[in-house]
Amino acid sequence: MNATPIKVLVIDDEPPIRKLLRMGLSTQGYDILEASNGKNALEMLAEGPALIILDLGLPDIQGHDLLRMIRGRNENVPIVVLSSRGDEAGKVQALDLGADDYLTKPFGMDELLARLRAALRHQLQV
Repeated sequence: MNATPIKVLVIDDEPPIRKLLRMGLSTQGYDILEASNGKNALEMLAEGPALIILDLGLPDIQGHDLLRMIRGRNENVPIVVLSSRGDEAGKVQALDLGADDYLTKPFGMDELLARLRAALRHQLQV
């Protein structure tokens, strides 16, 4: 990892998922920001995350709407959707709205970490 930790904004309303992500990503040197709903997520964008992990099932803002709002504010930050919604139409919609990747729950931490590294690599090439 770089000397300066990469900030990752984790947006998920489930505390156990946020804890799992915080633990797994922190051990890899990432600096974790957390939001449990869409309103907090939009506020946390001011912290300048280098990458966003987004759950679509939030209590206050529909996930696809939040994705659209985030993209409207920052078109370059990589966004990886992590959701229990595994239907093809939902995945396609999220990718068309600007998600860089989509992973369904349950997920493996090693696969998620590999997808995050790939998203960051792609961002550097843009």
